[in-house]
Amino acid sequence: MTKIFNDPSEFAEEALAGFCDLHSDLVRQVPGGAVRRHRPAQPKVVVLAGGGSGHYPAFAGLIGPGFADGAVVGNIFTSPSAQQAYSVAKAAESGAGVVFTYGNYAGDVMNFGMASDRLAAEGIAVENVLVTDDIASAPPSDIAKRRGIAGDFTVFKVMGAAAEAGAELSEVVRLGRKANDRTRTIGSAFAGCTFPGAQAPLFTLPEGQMGLGLGIHGEPGLHDTGLPSARELGQELVSRVLAETPPGAGQRIAVILNGLGSTKHEELFVLWGTVAPLLRAAGYTLVMPEAGELVTSLDMAGVSLTVTWLDDELEPLWIAPAETPAYRRGTATEPDGAITREETSDGGTSAAEFAATDASRDYAAACVAAIRAARTLLHGAEERLGRMDAIAGDGDHGRGMVRGVDAAADAAAAALEAGAGAGDVLSAAGDAWADKAGGTSGVLWGAGLRAFGECVGNTARPDGSGLAGAVTAFAHRIVQLGKADIGDKTMVDALLPFADNFARLIADGQEPGEAWTGAASAATAAAEATAGLLPLKGRARPLAGKSLGTPDPGATSLAMIFTVMGPHFTAAATAADPVEAK
Repeated sequence: MTKIFNDPSEFAEEALAGFCDLHSDLVRQVPGGAVRRHRPAQPKVVVLAGGGSGHYPAFAGLIGPGFADGAVVGNIFTSPSAQQAYSVAKAAESGAGVVFTYGNYAGDVMNFGMASDRLAAEGIAVENVLVTDDIASAPPSDIAKRRGIAGDFTVFKVMGAAAEAGAELSEVVRLGRKANDRTRTIGSAFAGCTFPGAQAPLFTLPEGQMGLGLGIHGEPGLHDTGLPSARELGQELVSRVLAETPPGAGQRIAVILNGLGSTKHEELFVLWGTVAPLLRAAGYTLVMPEAGELVTSLDMAGVSLTVTWLDDELEPLWIAPAETPAYRRGTATEPDGAITREETSDGGTSAAEFAATDASRDYAAACVAAIRAARTLLHGAEERLGRMDAIAGDGDHGRGMVRGVDAAADAAAAALEAGAGAGDVLSAAGDAWADKAGGTSGVLWGAGLRAFGECVGNTARPDGSGLAGAVTAFAHRIVQLGKADIGDKTMVDALLPFADNFARLIADGQEPGEAWTGAASAATAAAEATAGLLPLKGRARPLAGKSLGTPDPGATSLAMIFTVMGPHFTAAATAADPVEAK
């Protein structure tokens, strides 16, 4: 259990600040993460690793010559926001292009994708390389849906070495994807991990049991089995990895025996005593193998085995020198002429001068009240939502929602104080929610609130049909971005019933307040009904069977939030002057 912290919600930020101070000779903190202290005098491809906190030394610990140029750092087990990714890229970019590399998780894909679009619009060459090494998370026939776990390390190392050697962006990307295609990982958990401030781990295992096929975000294994001896565990891990040997693979391999947070090096050494002989007996030559904590999961007790099949291109990059705060190999130095640059802009903009009618500013106050009501609700429900999410996910939903709504409430209040109308208040709230919450739910709620605000606008208070249009815009933006459908066991299972029912009841002539109440009841019932569904999207998908019987936390929180927001949105709308109604 994590015992050293101040405010648990600030743990990740404080840890990053302490890390950057301790290793100030190699790294410097920038908005959204950290980058190398020194930047090249000549253009060089920038390799940016990224993901949530809680995995040290991944990701910030791998910044340095021969490895990453920077790391985009989200909250614990939560993807960074698009703004964070953009800010780190702007701080590190040196003229030869940027490649984001990260594990294949929905929130990361969305946020890094949006940051890439923004960079590309500014004329910066940018690519994304996803890591999909976890053989337990999807069958070989669905390999593109696999998540990235400890194989991140190998893929990042190959790309960092290639960029350090002067390879162009397209070549760095090609080599990274090749390394990913040749990397396989299987893991096992002995005990769950615990968030700072939490009173219990995200999941537990019966005495004498282990979970095979764990994830690195606190997800439990795909199935539980009796705790084996070290010899039996080694045989299990090796046989499963070698069963997925890529076509045409050679006999030289990079091997990582990775501890997940509280598995001691001595235990890994004992396990290595079985793993290494089995791999050699299978005809393999082990090239500079590693055993230690390289991609962790807070204080999880567990281990993973990663194998990358090398060739004449990949092997020199795997063994190339690197010097980072957490990992050193050989002697790596900054290129001649490397310089230290002061922190660049985080890409933010100056305070806007808002234009809005008095009617819209009046409605903006109701919007702020609605978001504050959601904040009060979510603070009370944080632990419950986290527990629901931990059944088959990473347990971060409650904390992520609280971070998001806190930021949204502060941003909305600040925009209102600055004279913003309802549309700008909701847009500011959405942008702040996405930036501070990160993760899949963060980017979806942020995009949805912005769409709601764009529809409401800054010139009038909406009537019932105007509200129905805004709700529909909210739903459309989320479905468009998240690609989920009814039945996938996501927030969409509650969102679409709410939007459809609200629009229908308004069209039937009901007052906005009455229609909202009816739609919220439908959303609540739909959220509860997700208990009978198997997840087809997100981190819960690999553990679908475990989630059966538990409602989806995203659908549950959405129904709860819409329920408490309703009186504020609809009372102000009902009171609107019909002449001003949109």
